[in-house]
Amino acid sequence: MQNSFIQFAGSTLTIGNFSVTFTWSSIIEMLIFSVLIYFLIRWIKHTKAWVLLRGAAVLGVLYIIARLLGLNTIVYIFENIVASLFLAIVIILQPEIRGALEQLGTTSFLSSFLPFSADNSKNSTGLSSGSIDAIVRAMSSLGRNKVGALVVIERTILLTEYIDSGIALDAQISTALLEQIFEHNTPLHDGAVIIRGNRILAATCYLPLSQNRAISKELGTRHRAGLGISEVSDAVTLIASEETGALSVAIDGELRRDLTANAIREILLSLRAAGDEPRKSLVKRLKGRAKNEK
Repeated sequence: MQNSFIQFAGSTLTIGNFSVTFTWSSIIEMLIFSVLIYFLIRWIKHTKAWVLLRGAAVLGVLYIIARLLGLNTIVYIFENIVASLFLAIVIILQPEIRGALEQLGTTSFLSSFLPFSADNSKNSTGLSSGSIDAIVRAMSSLGRNKVGALVVIERTILLTEYIDSGIALDAQISTALLEQIFEHNTPLHDGAVIIRGNRILAATCYLPLSQNRAISKELGTRHRAGLGISEVSDAVTLIASEETGALSVAIDGELRRDLTANAIREILLSLRAAGDEPRKSLVKRLKGRAKNEK
């Protein structure tokens, strides 16, 4: 089988007047482009770029028809607006492109190769057990009393721009403080609280709204904001519904609804436990596996 693969690497494929010689570099390039195209299609299908792509496909079909029918004026217009359309698409999809690059920079697959990732606690929230208990008690109380709340826990991606949009607090996490912040008719109740480590850095922070069209219509701005910040960062967002008192958690662009206080505690504890384990690079893991096999 190995000899067959080596022979394939030196073979030539001829189709009419077109021929391609398969070399090791061309095979590697095809594999890389295949992976990139696969992830590009997966990304596009979950953004509004999918609708734009279908629109572009319709224009492409019209362009082909115009060329076949010899409609030179239409062909000329199409060919001269392609560059402008490309620039417009980049501008329209700026938030999606930024989110995709952020995900690429924080993906665990990439960081397994790179020894200089942000830190070795990708999944860590930086919360102590006492802070987790205080947050869970506050969310439980807020949900039970149907007080709307939005608590964002920062992880490896800094949320400085969103922190700056709110009112600075820099206070120790406590159940009483969180309950007081979200109490009705108080200056700080509207917006989100952002936590870094074991400190409440700011309140009344503005968050980006999710553009996910699959989100339930019964969910309001609070849930869309909680989901939105989890789409553009690796933050964990805790949400208490003002209408139903139900508790939800948003992580990595996924909204988990109708959770109990114990379920939220388990999520936060599991993230902290995962962050406490030092992550090895892929190279080190392979070396360790080879050593064990010997």
